[in-house]
Formats: sequence, C-alpha cells, structure tokens
Amino acid sequence: MSTPGPLRRAWYLLGGRVPDRFREWVLADAARPSWLAWFALRTLLRMVPLTTAITLGLLLGLDAPAGLALACGGLGLVVGVYFMLSYAIESTEYRMTRYGFPHGSAGQARRARTAERDRVRDERYAAAWRR
Repeated sequence: MSTPGPLRRAWYLLGGRVPDRFREWVLADAARPSWLAWFALRTLLRMVPLTTAITLGLLLGLDAPAGLALACGGLGLVVGVYFMLSYAIESTEYRMTRYGFPHGSAGQARRARTAERDRVRDERYAAAWRR
C-alpha cells in the first residue's frame, strides 16, 4: 500500500483529493479505529476559516458588537460541526466512492477489522444470557 507524503496528507486532511495510487491508503484511513476523530478534525479545519470570516465580517463590515460577532461565529461553528458529524458515515462512504470503491466499503472494512472481537463478545453474551 502506497502512503502519501506529509504534504499530500495535509492536503487530504484539509479536504483535498490525493492521487488514485493512494486509494488503498484512503480506505485504510476510513477504516482505522480513530476514523471518526480524524473526520472531526477534518471538519474543524474546514469550518474554522468560514466561521472566522463570518465573525470578522460582522465585526469589521457591519460594525457589530464583539460579543455578538463572537457568539454568531461560535454558534456557526458548533452547528456546522454538529451537522458534519451527523453525516460522518455518509460522507466517508461518499469519499470512498470517489476513489472507486463500492458504497459501504468503509463500513465493511471497519466491521472486518473488529470481526474477531465482535465474535468473542457475541459468544460471551450468548453463554451468559441464552442458557
């Protein structure tokens, strides 16, 4: 599996696209245990410039009180991150389809990664509760 260099990883983290030769790395990135934390970081890196621009626009362009401008920017950030995280699974699956993987491949890779742990957990549950 080819791994992109630091600049391409940074570009990918900011929402950019890496070349198709890194498609296996993109799938592994979407299936690792910390995929949701990385998705949240990606979301924050996209939302902060927008909410900063809104806050500065209110402060400098409309001469709004500082507290109001900061509250509007902060609320925009919270709402934006909330909605992005609400659709984290769908967004990740869409990203996989852009790299040529079938829809659902990230979830399937995550399930495959945890299959043995889930099987052991199910067996313990069945032994404890289904006598």
